[in-house]
Amino acid sequence: MSSHELHPEEIEKLHSGDFLQHLQDVLMGMAGQYPYWKRPEPQLRPVPDVTRGFRVRLDLLDTKPPVWRRLDLPGGITLPRLHVVIQEAMGWTDSHLHKFRTGTGPDAGEFLTQFDLDEGDEGIVEDDVRLDQVLAAVGDRLWYDYDFGDGWRHRLRVEAVLDEPPTAPVCIKGKLACPPEDCGGVWGYTELAEWVRSDYDDARLPHVFPSKGDALSWLPEAWHPDEFDLAEINERISWVTADPVAVTEELASLLDLSANRGARQLRDTLAHPASYGTTRLDGEEAARITEPFRALLDVIGEGQPLTASGYLKPTLVKQLAQATGLTEWWIGKVNREDLTWPIWQLRDLARQLGLVAVRSGRITPTRVARGAGADPQAMVEHISKRLPLGRKPAERHAGWTALATVGAESPAEHWKDQISEMMYGLGWRDGRHMFAPPQPHSATLETLEIMAGSMRGPTRIRGVHLGVAALARGAIRAEV
Repeated sequence: MSSHELHPEEIEKLHSGDFLQHLQDVLMGMAGQYPYWKRPEPQLRPVPDVTRGFRVRLDLLDTKPPVWRRLDLPGGITLPRLHVVIQEAMGWTDSHLHKFRTGTGPDAGEFLTQFDLDEGDEGIVEDDVRLDQVLAAVGDRLWYDYDFGDGWRHRLRVEAVLDEPPTAPVCIKGKLACPPEDCGGVWGYTELAEWVRSDYDDARLPHVFPSKGDALSWLPEAWHPDEFDLAEINERISWVTADPVAVTEELASLLDLSANRGARQLRDTLAHPASYGTTRLDGEEAARITEPFRALLDVIGEGQPLTASGYLKPTLVKQLAQATGLTEWWIGKVNREDLTWPIWQLRDLARQLGLVAVRSGRITPTRVARGAGADPQAMVEHISKRLPLGRKPAERHAGWTALATVGAESPAEHWKDQISEMMYGLGWRDGRHMFAPPQPHSATLETLEIMAGSMRGPTRIRGVHLGVAALARGAIRAEV
């Protein structure tokens, strides 16, 4: 009998209930010693009586030469806020999941994020964990993983304990630019960096790109692996760690919703320095941005009959088009409201804003409009109190994000893209594509665009509109 053959009596033992029970006991015992399906929870220190700070070196592991930052951090900073600081200090865009760990190897303790909770995981959530509960002395380390596909691993190592903690996080030194997002991890970054350092030598073109043009169009604008701008990094850190401006209760609830979903766009917008700007307009600016609505009120006077189909009469349409500048670019006779969409939109928005009313086939100014029509400042105040427009959740959310975007003094050509991003962060999707941001169809946005001058030309409005931004800020601010 060969050495690997079993005696019939041994085969009988293998099939016996005693052996199977013994095997089950062994496996369960191993499972108790090696719970590979669940990592142990991190060990937290109690919150110290005295808050100190830490000088840490943040290294992006496995990069050669190393990409790193030196940060001064208050010990009381929470891990979610530290996550934001790391993103800005490195130059990431927070487009992927992340995780903090307190050890290495299979026994590393992990903190959970909101995404983990949504997936049904159990453990210690990062939300209320302070940095000084995981770090205490020189040499202590904390690990930060980002983008589990590309596998960016970071290490924070304490270089000094600061008796006087900084009032806010600050980067004091660093080297090299952050790799581009989604470049294929360290291996892909290394190829890209070598190619750019070679002055885009065709022989060093990363193999994933079919041509030099494709690679250049994919790379972030002006990206170079050896560039590092300390001032720009600290400006971003200061912005994203600032408290958002105090806003109305409804908008504050959306801020909480976006935070729970791990989205930062709305919070960062409301923390932008411009969001703290004035809500007051001088008389000239108030007159300029309310001009289209005041023109409508001038045309209808004390009231005008509508056509049998419920539209403004042709003479009124023509007068209004001339007063708003529409005749300078609109193609056609501009004498029918149903064929002149900007005029119809202006009237509809004026109705939603409570400036005009339609009853018994007549359009008339409201009581509020009669008092505010000759006073642009009063009209601005009235409009800001009526915004955002809409009743359905999608309309309200789109309106609030439009006001936040415009109030942060974003250029008009970026409004729709930024609103779409914030709506995506709130959970809205394009109806045809479940992973695509929604298009920001919003009566609130249309109101702001008209006030920014969209009726004055056929091309998309551009630039920052300070008066409209001030009105938007007035609409989102919490009353004190």
